[in-house]
This record gives sequence, C-alpha cells and structure tokens, in this order.
Amino acid sequence: MPARTPIGWMAHVAATVPVHMQMACYADIFHAHTFACGLPPIVTRARHRRPFVLTLHTSHFLMRARRRSWRPVFRSIISSADYLLATSREILNVAQELYPHPRAEVMTNAVDTERFVPGLGREEKHRPRLIVPRRLFPKNGVEFFLRAMPLILNELDVEASIVGDGPEREKLVALAENLGVSERVEFLGARPNAQMPALLAAADLAVIPSLMEATSIAALEAMACGLPLAASAVGGLPEIIDEGVGMLFRPSDHAALAGAVLALLGRPDLRRMGEEGRRRVVEKWSLRRLVDRHVEIYSELLDDWKAVEKN
Repeated sequence: MPARTPIGWMAHVAATVPVHMQMACYADIFHAHTFACGLPPIVTRARHRRPFVLTLHTSHFLMRARRRSWRPVFRSIISSADYLLATSREILNVAQELYPHPRAEVMTNAVDTERFVPGLGREEKHRPRLIVPRRLFPKNGVEFFLRAMPLILNELDVEASIVGDGPEREKLVALAENLGVSERVEFLGARPNAQMPALLAAADLAVIPSLMEATSIAALEAMACGLPLAASAVGGLPEIIDEGVGMLFRPSDHAALAGAVLALLGRPDLRRMGEEGRRRVVEKWSLRRLVDRHVEIYSELLDDWKAVEKN
C-alpha cells in the first residue's frame, strides 16, 4: 500500500483486484486480513463464488470507524463476509455496531510458543530489568513510561530497554536526558523478531504503555517468555492481562504506570505470575490453537457452501 490514506487504499485495491482475479480460480476460500484487503475478494466473487472470511486487525480500523465517511464503506465490507473475525473484543464490538454480523467471533493473535520460551537470555543482574517492546509512535505511549522512570528510580534501582524505532525516537531520547534517566534507559532500536525471545527472556517485567491497542502481539510474546506485564487498560489488553499475570494501569498516567511497576517488582510471586502467563499463552494463544480454529471455520463454511450449491 503506498500510504495509509484513502488515496493509498484505493491505489492498493486497484492494483490488487487484477492479481486477485487471476489467482481466485485456484482458491476454495477467500480470506482478507484487514479492511484494506476486503474489496478485492468482494469484486472477485462476481466471477468466482467462494466463501469469504474477513479478519479485522489493528487500531487503524478503530480510528477510521469513528469517521462518518468511512462507516458505509466498512459496513459494506463487513456485511459481504460469510464469517467475521476480530483480534479483540473492542474491534468486534465496533464492527458489530456497523453491521450485526450473525457469524462473528474474537480471534486473538497468536504467538509461536516454540520460539518464544522462558529463560533464553537469563543472566546474573545487579538490578531488575524492564523491557518496553514498542515502536516509537505517539499511540504506543512510550513517553509516559519515560516520565514514570524517575518515580520508579526513586524507589528502586532498575534498568530499562526500549525495543523499537519510529518518528518519536529523537524526542524520546531527549526526554530521557531531560528527566535524568538516560543512564538507566537503553534505546535498542528496531530488532528482528528472531532476536526478541532472548531480549524478552533477559528481562524481569514487560511494560506496555499504549494509548490505543488491538491485541498486542508484543504482550503475548512477553507472556510466552515467562514475563509478567504492566500494561495500559486499553483495547484488547484487559482481555489477556489480569491480576494473575500482571497489572493494568490507566493509560497516559505515568504515576499509575510507576505504581504498577513497583507493585509488581515488589511481589514475591513474580516468577509464578510469569509461569501462569506462559501457561495461558500455550493454552489459548498458540499458533496451533489459531490454526486449528481457522481450519474448523473453513471446513464449516465449505460444508455450507457445498450444501447451497447442491440445492
């Protein structure tokens, strides 16, 4: 997609429809991920009748769904799908307000639990280590984590790693210096996903300070590595994080963030919380679970489609 704008979206659709049309004859099911990919299957179905599954991801859908000009577009795409999936309850609720789809469910993002495992990066440390796996965009709230660091350091000697890059990097590095925390905060920049298991497993606590979130894959990856979480109570985060695996705090409230971090680091059962998080991810949000449920949905749709064709 050239850009995440209406013009960029239209250009994406215009370029994708011919390719989709050529490949559609080989498919049994059309499955579009995100609203931006929804129109090509709708156009293609005029020639190739196939079941159509739509999965809605990310906060970009939530932001645009608030705009009156986008709502008819979304309503048309959602109503065209034979099955609707959403990566969080919030996204599903917004979609259902646009069109009350009769076949819809939450399908939380999944994690490779064989790659993301506890203990890969454990080492002897003199102080607790926090990790903030967030790209440096305003919606991810890293500014509020930095503002919380002086409060945390007043009570406890910790160090932090911020993994991710983005347009706010220069501003955030300057903020860390102004707050006097730059010696305890390391900006690691963007790292390949293959490096994340070791980075996560070397930490004691993950912090997700987002102001807007669908279902955070970064949070699930941290849980898979046995990390408790301090996270904003926004979007899909409360659906995966509770007092058994971490603590939620008010978004954009650096004092509440600091309080959650200090409370968690002071708990004697911190490691047990991490183990519980790992258990939940393996049970509910592993790739195997995601694959199995998709296969069930595909099989159900194909059976229905064959029955309709037979009649």
